[in-house]
Amino acid sequence: MKLVSYRTEDREHLGLFINGHIYNLHSCDKLIPDNMNQFLQEGEEIMEHARKVNSAIKSGGLKAREEVFYELMAPVPHPASCRDGYAFRQHVAAARRNRKAEMIPEFDQYPVFYFTNHHAINGPGEIWCMPDHFEKLDFELEVAVVIGKKGRNIPAAGADSYIAGYMIMNDMSARTLQMEEMLLNLGPAKGKDFSTVIGPWLVTPDELEPYKVAAKPGHTGNAYDLKMTCHVNGEEVSAGTMADMDWTFAEIIERCAYGADIYPGDVIGSGTVGTGCFLELNGTGLLNDPNYETQWLKDGDLVEMEVTGLGVLGNTIRRAGTDFSLLALKK
Repeated sequence: MKLVSYRTEDREHLGLFINGHIYNLHSCDKLIPDNMNQFLQEGEEIMEHARKVNSAIKSGGLKAREEVFYELMAPVPHPASCRDGYAFRQHVAAARRNRKAEMIPEFDQYPVFYFTNHHAINGPGEIWCMPDHFEKLDFELEVAVVIGKKGRNIPAAGADSYIAGYMIMNDMSARTLQMEEMLLNLGPAKGKDFSTVIGPWLVTPDELEPYKVAAKPGHTGNAYDLKMTCHVNGEEVSAGTMADMDWTFAEIIERCAYGADIYPGDVIGSGTVGTGCFLELNGTGLLNDPNYETQWLKDGDLVEMEVTGLGVLGNTIRRAGTDFSLLALKK
């Protein structure tokens, strides 16, 4: 089942994406709320109602009216929170190697994450960025999960049952701002808080069963072999697979929920897949060739991320019409 949030005439709605068409869930079953947040909060019983509608439309047993004029939004437009993990060893090792740092042994001991701005969530379409963001503006190719029920102190062995669905995530990064901030050892802030892109829809776990593979040795939880690619202006710049995640989402959830509640609507990212950002690609290129021509996102660029089973998330990067600069305010 593919769940979408969309807008018609300035109102947000919850729908199903089936064979290229969107159907409003509430109009098919009045018990189903017409927004994603309330839908997730009402839990498994309402999710089952949505499954029945989905099956009925697919089988032809329900003649639902499809939406025609709409704007597709982030599947979860208003997350309860947004965390991002650091699950792909290949990306971490390459990024550290490129800046001549040894691989940090703690990576293999426990998963980590940071909180980002859950009020800066974007879906498909245009992404507006400030001038300072264009100082080494980057994409980050990831997968994210959405939590479907409240929990606390959850062992990894049971954590997958808390996942309502999966979606593509682009953890956009303004690298100049980020690298300046990180010198102060207080995590990413202004380099990250302007846009996190998710979409195009929320895919329930049952749809990914054909792609399930074993987790890496010593790890617990579901793993999936989903090809991940990113194209910029039609050119492939990144390719990997979700099967390369070292830490599973179950293990990341276990850590997130230790001594803290997780809630329906919480978004948790995987971290960047190997080769999944210009920072890594540029660093590797320069390591091998001092004359390598680095690349960053520019005004007007089209970024298209595709993940097997999860669809294509497309965004056009736009520059805001202002000269206001944080970098110019430095003492």
